[in-house]
Amino acid sequence: MCRADWSSGYIQAEIVRQILETAGYTVSAPSDIELGPANAYLTMAQGGCDFWTNSWYPGHFSWYENELPDGSLVGEHVEAVDGLFQDSGVQGFLVTKSWAEENNVVSIDQINRDEALYSALDTDGDGKGEILGCPESWTCDDIIENMIVFSGWDNLVETKAGYDAMFGEFMNRVNAGEAAIIYTWTPAAYVVQMVPGVDVLWLSVETVLDDSNPLGLVGGESHTQGEGFTGLGADTCTQPCQLGWEAADIQVSASTAVLDANPLLRALFPLIRPSILDISILQVEQSNGDASEAHVVELATGWMSDNADLVAGWVAEAQG
Repeated sequence: MCRADWSSGYIQAEIVRQILETAGYTVSAPSDIELGPANAYLTMAQGGCDFWTNSWYPGHFSWYENELPDGSLVGEHVEAVDGLFQDSGVQGFLVTKSWAEENNVVSIDQINRDEALYSALDTDGDGKGEILGCPESWTCDDIIENMIVFSGWDNLVETKAGYDAMFGEFMNRVNAGEAAIIYTWTPAAYVVQMVPGVDVLWLSVETVLDDSNPLGLVGGESHTQGEGFTGLGADTCTQPCQLGWEAADIQVSASTAVLDANPLLRALFPLIRPSILDISILQVEQSNGDASEAHVVELATGWMSDNADLVAGWVAEAQG
Protein backbone atom coordinates (compact mmCIF):
# COMPACT_ATOMS: atom_id res chain seq x y z
CA MET A 1 0.00 0.00 0.00
CA CYS A 2 0.96 3.66 -0.13
CA ARG A 3 -0.09 6.69 1.87
CA ALA A 4 -0.33 10.45 1.47
CA ASP A 5 2.54 12.82 2.08
CA TRP A 6 0.50 14.88 4.56
CA SER A 7 0.67 13.82 8.19
CA SER A 8 -3.08 14.07 8.86
CA GLY A 9 -3.53 11.05 6.58
CA TYR A 10 -1.16 8.74 8.44
CA ILE A 11 -3.56 7.43 11.11
CA GLN A 12 -6.27 6.24 8.72
CA ALA A 13 -3.66 4.55 6.52
CA GLU A 14 -2.27 2.57 9.45
CA ILE A 15 -5.76 1.64 10.69
CA VAL A 16 -6.68 0.30 7.26
CA ARG A 17 -3.43 -1.68 7.13
CA GLN A 18 -4.15 -3.30 10.48
CA ILE A 19 -7.74 -4.10 9.49
CA LEU A 20 -6.55 -5.84 6.33
CA GLU A 21 -4.03 -7.86 8.35
CA THR A 22 -6.89 -8.89 10.65
CA ALA A 23 -8.61 -10.18 7.50
CA GLY A 24 -5.57 -12.30 6.66
CA TYR A 25 -3.63 -10.09 4.27
CA THR A 26 0.05 -9.25 4.60
CA VAL A 27 0.37 -5.53 3.99
CA SER A 28 3.49 -3.40 3.71
CA ALA A 29 3.99 -0.47 6.06
CA PRO A 30 2.23 2.64 4.68
CA SER A 31 5.38 4.67 5.30
CA ASP A 32 7.29 2.56 2.76
CA ILE A 33 5.65 4.43 -0.14
CA GLU A 34 4.61 7.99 0.67
CA LEU A 35 3.17 9.97 -2.24
CA GLY A 36 1.22 13.07 -3.07
CA PRO A 37 -1.77 12.65 -5.38
CA ALA A 38 0.20 13.74 -8.44
CA ASN A 39 2.16 10.48 -8.18
CA ALA A 40 -0.16 8.21 -6.18
CA TYR A 41 -2.69 7.62 -8.95
CA LEU A 42 0.00 7.06 -11.58
CA THR A 43 1.78 4.63 -9.27
CA MET A 44 -1.40 2.63 -8.63
CA ALA A 45 -2.23 2.59 -12.34
CA GLN A 46 1.24 1.27 -13.17
CA GLY A 47 1.23 -1.40 -10.47
CA GLY A 48 3.69 0.20 -8.08
CA CYS A 49 1.18 0.31 -5.23
CA ASP A 50 -2.12 -1.53 -4.76
CA PHE A 51 -4.16 1.05 -2.88
CA TRP A 52 -4.05 4.49 -1.26
CA THR A 53 -6.25 5.54 1.65
CA ASN A 54 -6.08 9.30 1.20
CA SER A 55 -8.19 10.24 -1.81
CA TRP A 56 -10.23 13.45 -1.69
CA TYR A 57 -13.08 13.28 -4.17
CA PRO A 58 -14.38 14.81 -6.34
CA GLY A 59 -11.20 16.91 -6.70
CA HIS A 60 -8.91 13.93 -7.14
CA PHE A 61 -10.91 12.62 -10.11
CA SER A 62 -8.85 15.10 -12.13
CA TRP A 63 -5.88 12.70 -11.86
CA TYR A 64 -7.87 9.99 -13.65
CA GLU A 65 -7.37 11.93 -16.90
CA ASN A 66 -3.58 11.49 -16.91
CA GLU A 67 -2.24 9.37 -19.73
CA LEU A 68 0.11 6.43 -19.22
CA PRO A 69 2.97 5.54 -21.60
CA ASP A 70 0.76 2.92 -23.32
CA GLY A 71 -1.86 5.55 -24.15
CA SER A 72 -4.42 4.40 -21.59
CA LEU A 73 -5.74 6.68 -18.87
CA VAL A 74 -5.21 6.36 -15.12
CA GLY A 75 -8.98 6.03 -14.67
CA GLU A 76 -8.95 2.80 -16.68
CA HIS A 77 -6.79 1.17 -14.02
CA VAL A 78 -7.77 2.84 -10.73
CA GLU A 79 -11.12 3.25 -9.00
CA ALA A 80 -12.62 4.97 -5.98
CA VAL A 81 -14.01 2.66 -3.33
CA ASP A 82 -16.91 3.59 -1.05
CA GLY A 83 -16.15 3.82 2.66
CA LEU A 84 -13.98 5.75 5.10
CA PHE A 85 -15.23 9.33 5.55
CA GLN A 86 -17.72 10.30 2.88
CA ASP A 87 -19.06 13.88 2.96
CA SER A 88 -16.73 14.50 5.92
CA GLY A 89 -13.83 16.51 4.50
CA VAL A 90 -14.88 20.09 5.21
CA GLN A 91 -12.35 22.41 3.59
CA GLY A 92 -11.91 26.07 2.89
CA PHE A 93 -9.96 29.21 3.77
CA LEU A 94 -9.17 30.40 7.30
CA VAL A 95 -8.53 34.06 8.10
CA THR A 96 -7.16 35.85 11.16
CA LYS A 97 -10.26 36.44 13.29
CA SER A 98 -9.14 39.67 14.97
CA TRP A 99 -8.11 41.27 11.67
CA ALA A 100 -11.29 40.18 9.88
CA GLU A 101 -13.50 41.56 12.63
CA GLU A 102 -11.59 44.85 12.89
CA ASN A 103 -11.97 45.38 9.15
CA ASN A 104 -15.48 43.95 8.73
CA VAL A 105 -14.17 41.34 6.29
CA VAL A 106 -16.83 38.93 5.05
CA SER A 107 -15.36 37.40 1.87
CA ILE A 108 -12.22 36.89 -0.20
CA ASP A 109 -13.91 38.84 -2.99
CA GLN A 110 -14.24 41.87 -0.71
CA ILE A 111 -10.53 41.63 0.11
CA ASN A 112 -9.68 41.49 -3.59
CA ARG A 113 -11.67 44.68 -4.25
CA ASP A 114 -10.10 46.72 -1.44
CA GLU A 115 -6.43 47.69 -1.79
CA ALA A 116 -6.09 48.32 1.93
CA LEU A 117 -7.22 44.75 2.62
CA TYR A 118 -5.23 42.84 0.02
CA SER A 119 -2.15 44.94 0.72
CA ALA A 120 -2.28 43.70 4.32
CA LEU A 121 -1.75 40.19 2.91
CA ASP A 122 1.21 41.24 0.73
CA THR A 123 4.36 40.04 2.50
CA ASP A 124 6.77 40.18 -0.44
CA GLY A 125 5.95 43.64 -1.76
CA ASP A 126 4.76 42.58 -5.22
CA GLY A 127 1.47 44.42 -4.80
CA LYS A 128 -0.64 41.28 -4.46
CA GLY A 129 -2.03 39.64 -1.35
CA GLU A 130 -1.07 36.04 -0.67
CA ILE A 131 -3.30 33.08 0.00
CA LEU A 132 -1.27 30.33 1.65
CA GLY A 133 -2.31 27.33 -0.39
CA CYS A 134 -0.93 23.86 -1.01
CA PRO A 135 2.22 22.10 -2.17
CA GLU A 136 2.47 21.67 -5.93
CA SER A 137 2.21 17.87 -5.74
CA TRP A 138 -1.28 17.99 -4.23
CA THR A 139 -4.58 18.83 -5.99
CA CYS A 140 -5.83 21.80 -3.99
CA ASP A 141 -3.05 23.98 -5.43
CA ASP A 142 -4.55 23.66 -8.91
CA ILE A 143 -8.09 24.09 -7.60
CA ILE A 144 -7.11 27.32 -5.84
CA GLU A 145 -5.46 28.64 -9.00
CA ASN A 146 -8.62 27.85 -10.97
CA MET A 147 -10.66 29.60 -8.25
CA ILE A 148 -8.52 32.73 -8.46
CA VAL A 149 -9.06 33.03 -12.22
CA PHE A 150 -12.73 32.00 -12.10
CA SER A 151 -13.59 34.50 -9.36
CA GLY A 152 -11.46 37.31 -10.76
CA TRP A 153 -9.25 37.61 -7.69
CA ASP A 154 -6.63 39.46 -9.72
CA ASN A 155 -5.13 41.14 -6.66
CA LEU A 156 -4.41 37.82 -4.94
CA VAL A 157 -1.95 35.00 -5.59
CA GLU A 158 -1.47 31.52 -4.17
CA THR A 159 1.68 30.66 -2.23
CA LYS A 160 2.76 27.06 -2.84
CA ALA A 161 5.18 25.49 -0.38
CA GLY A 162 5.44 22.76 2.25
CA TYR A 163 2.13 22.80 4.09
CA ASP A 164 3.36 22.51 7.67
CA ALA A 165 5.82 25.35 7.10
CA MET A 166 3.05 27.52 5.69
CA PHE A 167 0.77 26.67 8.59
CA GLY A 168 3.53 27.61 11.02
CA GLU A 169 3.83 30.98 9.29
CA PHE A 170 0.06 31.35 9.43
CA MET A 171 -0.01 30.68 13.18
CA ASN A 172 2.71 33.24 13.80
CA ARG A 173 0.82 35.89 11.88
CA VAL A 174 -2.50 35.09 13.54
CA ASN A 175 -0.93 35.16 17.00
CA ALA A 176 0.54 38.57 16.17
CA GLY A 177 -2.86 39.84 15.04
CA GLU A 178 -1.67 40.18 11.45
CA ALA A 179 -3.69 39.51 8.31
CA ALA A 180 -3.32 35.97 6.95
CA ILE A 181 -5.34 33.52 4.88
CA ILE A 182 -4.65 29.81 4.47
CA TYR A 183 -6.41 26.84 2.89
CA THR A 184 -7.07 23.99 5.32
CA TRP A 185 -9.30 20.99 5.86
CA THR A 186 -10.86 18.70 8.43
CA PRO A 187 -10.39 16.23 9.94
CA ALA A 188 -6.95 17.54 10.86
CA ALA A 189 -5.17 18.82 13.94
CA TYR A 190 -4.72 22.19 12.22
CA VAL A 191 -8.16 23.38 13.35
CA VAL A 192 -7.23 22.46 16.91
CA GLN A 193 -4.07 24.55 16.73
CA MET A 194 -5.96 27.48 15.19
CA VAL A 195 -9.53 27.17 16.41
CA PRO A 196 -12.37 28.58 14.26
CA GLY A 197 -14.32 31.07 16.33
CA VAL A 198 -11.38 31.66 18.68
CA ASP A 199 -8.24 32.36 16.66
CA VAL A 200 -9.58 32.28 13.12
CA LEU A 201 -12.75 32.29 11.04
CA TRP A 202 -13.71 30.31 7.98
CA LEU A 203 -13.77 32.90 5.18
CA SER A 204 -16.60 33.03 2.65
CA VAL A 205 -16.45 33.43 -1.12
CA GLU A 206 -19.08 35.02 -3.35
CA THR A 207 -18.98 32.49 -6.20
CA VAL A 208 -18.34 28.74 -6.28
CA LEU A 209 -16.02 27.25 -8.90
CA ASP A 210 -17.90 25.38 -11.63
CA ASP A 211 -16.62 22.89 -14.21
CA SER A 212 -15.52 25.53 -16.73
CA ASN A 213 -11.82 24.90 -15.93
CA PRO A 214 -10.68 28.45 -16.76
CA LEU A 215 -6.99 27.50 -16.73
CA GLY A 216 -7.51 24.58 -19.09
CA LEU A 217 -5.79 22.12 -16.76
CA VAL A 218 -5.88 18.40 -17.57
CA GLY A 219 -8.84 17.02 -15.62
CA GLY A 220 -9.65 20.52 -14.37
CA GLU A 221 -13.35 20.02 -15.00
CA SER A 222 -13.30 17.86 -11.87
CA HIS A 223 -12.24 20.89 -9.83
CA THR A 224 -15.87 22.02 -9.69
CA GLN A 225 -17.08 22.50 -6.15
CA GLY A 226 -20.77 21.97 -6.83
CA GLU A 227 -22.84 24.02 -4.43
CA GLY A 228 -19.95 24.54 -2.02
CA PHE A 229 -20.61 24.28 1.72
CA THR A 230 -22.77 26.60 3.81
CA GLY A 231 -23.29 24.63 7.01
CA LEU A 232 -21.37 26.81 9.48
CA GLY A 233 -22.75 29.49 11.78
CA ALA A 234 -21.69 33.07 12.44
CA ASP A 235 -19.57 31.97 15.40
CA THR A 236 -17.07 30.24 13.10
CA CYS A 237 -17.68 31.55 9.56
CA THR A 238 -18.07 34.99 7.99
CA GLN A 239 -21.63 35.58 6.85
CA PRO A 240 -23.32 34.66 4.64
CA CYS A 241 -21.22 31.53 4.96
CA GLN A 242 -20.12 29.92 1.71
CA LEU A 243 -16.79 28.12 1.94
CA GLY A 244 -16.58 27.62 -1.82
CA TRP A 245 -15.49 24.01 -1.38
CA GLU A 246 -17.63 20.89 -1.29
CA ALA A 247 -17.34 18.62 1.71
CA ALA A 248 -15.04 15.99 0.23
CA ASP A 249 -15.39 12.24 0.23
CA ILE A 250 -12.21 10.91 1.84
CA GLN A 251 -11.93 7.43 0.38
CA VAL A 252 -9.71 4.54 -0.53
CA SER A 253 -8.59 4.33 -4.16
CA ALA A 254 -7.27 1.05 -5.47
CA SER A 255 -5.99 -0.75 -8.51
CA THR A 256 -8.95 -2.25 -10.35
CA ALA A 257 -6.86 -5.31 -11.20
CA VAL A 258 -6.04 -5.88 -7.53
CA LEU A 259 -9.69 -5.51 -6.50
CA ASP A 260 -10.83 -7.89 -9.25
CA ALA A 261 -8.29 -10.46 -8.09
CA ASN A 262 -9.31 -10.09 -4.43
CA PRO A 263 -13.10 -10.27 -3.94
CA LEU A 264 -12.65 -10.10 -0.16
CA LEU A 265 -10.74 -6.84 -0.50
CA ARG A 266 -13.42 -5.41 -2.79
CA ALA A 267 -16.08 -6.39 -0.25
CA LEU A 268 -14.16 -5.19 2.82
CA PHE A 269 -13.03 -1.70 1.78
CA PRO A 270 -16.56 -0.20 1.62
CA LEU A 271 -17.32 -1.49 5.13
CA ILE A 272 -14.34 0.26 6.75
CA ARG A 273 -15.88 3.41 8.21
CA PRO A 274 -14.14 4.61 11.39
CA SER A 275 -15.74 7.39 13.38
CA ILE A 276 -14.62 10.78 12.08
CA LEU A 277 -14.53 11.96 15.71
CA ASP A 278 -12.20 9.10 16.64
CA ILE A 279 -9.83 10.00 13.82
CA SER A 280 -9.87 13.68 14.74
CA ILE A 281 -8.97 12.87 18.35
CA LEU A 282 -6.16 10.57 17.21
CA GLN A 283 -4.81 13.28 14.91
CA VAL A 284 -4.60 15.68 17.84
CA GLU A 285 -2.77 13.04 19.88
CA GLN A 286 -0.46 12.48 16.90
CA SER A 287 0.31 16.20 16.62
CA ASN A 288 1.17 16.28 20.33
CA GLY A 289 3.52 13.30 20.01
CA ASP A 290 7.09 12.82 18.90
CA ALA A 291 6.34 12.69 15.14
CA SER A 292 7.60 9.10 14.96
CA GLU A 293 6.17 6.28 12.91
CA ALA A 294 6.05 4.20 16.08
CA HIS A 295 3.63 6.68 17.61
CA VAL A 296 1.33 6.46 14.57
CA VAL A 297 1.33 2.67 14.83
CA GLU A 298 0.69 2.86 18.58
CA LEU A 299 -2.31 5.16 18.13
CA ALA A 300 -3.78 2.96 15.41
CA THR A 301 -3.21 -0.18 17.49
CA GLY A 302 -5.05 1.44 20.39
CA TRP A 303 -7.99 2.24 18.11
CA MET A 304 -8.03 -1.36 16.87
CA SER A 305 -8.14 -2.64 20.43
CA ASP A 306 -10.95 -0.28 21.39
CA ASN A 307 -12.94 -1.22 18.29
CA ALA A 308 -12.13 -4.93 17.99
CA ASP A 309 -15.78 -6.02 17.81
CA LEU A 310 -16.56 -3.43 15.14
CA VAL A 311 -13.60 -4.53 13.02
CA ALA A 312 -14.48 -8.20 13.48
CA GLY A 313 -17.98 -7.43 12.23
CA TRP A 314 -16.65 -5.71 9.11
CA VAL A 315 -14.36 -8.63 8.33
CA ALA A 316 -17.07 -11.24 8.95
CA GLU A 317 -19.53 -9.40 6.71
CA ALA A 318 -16.97 -9.13 3.92
CA GLN A 319 -16.16 -12.83 4.20
CA GLY A 320 -19.85 -13.60 3.86
